[in-house]
Amino acid sequence: MKRITLLTSCILLATLAGCDDDVKIVEKEVVVTNTEVEVVEVPTPVIVEVPNGNAPDIQLGTRPYYLVNDMSDSALKTQLESCKEGPFYRTDFSIGHRGASMQYPEHTKEAYIAAARMGAGIVECDVTFTNDKELVCRHSQCDLHTTTNILAIPELAAKCSVPFTPADPANGIAASAKCCTSDISLAEFLTLEGKMDGANTNATTVADYMDGTPNWRTDLYATQGTLMTHKQSIALFNEMGVKMTPELKSPQVSMPFNGMTQEQYAQKMLDEYTQMGVPASKVYPQSFNLNDVKYWINTNPDFADKSVYLDGRDSEAGFDPSNPQTWQPSMDELVADGVKILAPPIWMMLTIDSESNIVPSQYAIDAKTAGLELIAWSLERSGPLNDGGGYYYQSIADVIDNDGDMMTVVDVLAKDVGVMAIFSDWPATVSYYASCNKMPASI
Repeated sequence: MKRITLLTSCILLATLAGCDDDVKIVEKEVVVTNTEVEVVEVPTPVIVEVPNGNAPDIQLGTRPYYLVNDMSDSALKTQLESCKEGPFYRTDFSIGHRGASMQYPEHTKEAYIAAARMGAGIVECDVTFTNDKELVCRHSQCDLHTTTNILAIPELAAKCSVPFTPADPANGIAASAKCCTSDISLAEFLTLEGKMDGANTNATTVADYMDGTPNWRTDLYATQGTLMTHKQSIALFNEMGVKMTPELKSPQVSMPFNGMTQEQYAQKMLDEYTQMGVPASKVYPQSFNLNDVKYWINTNPDFADKSVYLDGRDSEAGFDPSNPQTWQPSMDELVADGVKILAPPIWMMLTIDSESNIVPSQYAIDAKTAGLELIAWSLERSGPLNDGGGYYYQSIADVIDNDGDMMTVVDVLAKDVGVMAIFSDWPATVSYYASCNKMPASI
């Protein structure tokens, strides 16, 4: 038996009820007998570190719940249903593809804000240039006729590379136009309004041509679409606390353009982050042009590790994700060139096994074996999946028949392929999955 003298002081009392001048210090003698202690094992809770301070209120909306409900019964569905009350948080596993472009005009301030609100830890600005060589956010240098109201502004429509031509059904001629950022100045670009990407090729008037939104998207949020320069997007992303993944778009004009070479164009994009005080650790520069990526790796060491090679080699004749002989350069050659992150379309990383399960393709296996990180593009870009899902799901179309299968695809990409992130036109879907699986919060 041991005797221990305990001194109860105002310091201890302060933690319970505050100090008072009338409190007396009492010295007591407490007897403690030998006691057997039983150790009980209690499961350790998984704690997700969510940044303090300006951590946003993430709002996923109802779509993830719709997709989970649409899934066939499975252990995955049960697990995802168990997460319906959250907590939901921002994660770098979720990338806003052109913002939240399923329902907001792509590459607009409104789409970017929506993507961040849905939990995207990284948001994309596709980068191209105007005729005065200023960088702006557009998916293509020549998409203004389908993504903005330029054709409705006569003085700017007159500057388009190819003016609007109405459809001629009798002769099988579709309506057409071609308007490029390089046709106009930065000041003129900023007078435009973004709209949902689409065109009615059967149109005989400009108004009808512009009314071409796919029926699985919506114009409810297209009444305003604020276009942005690259620098404006950097400022907005910085304010929202998200990381940035600019894609250097292939010029559709001859280079050099007004004295600007391809390398100067590639360098200008990175320079604007430096000028805006954004650390390279928050930037994932992308390009389909491997030479752009190698240029960044070799001349901009701060950005080298996060430079992303977008793999569009499926457009080459004979490309087969199951046959390494058709991939040139090979995965090992990409690594030797300094590439660390490879970003192919979803379908190239997936295939179907003999039991009709979705599994990693040989392409994905070889990429991971070579040490490459993978990013997938782009979820929720093809519309409803009840007809096989289109381009992005072509390798697994035989086992895709409902929208809920989208969650199965995400699960295979995350757990079996091991991708580091997924682009989505509706980032809330990926954010729901990431939060449910307690992936690291964006910091």
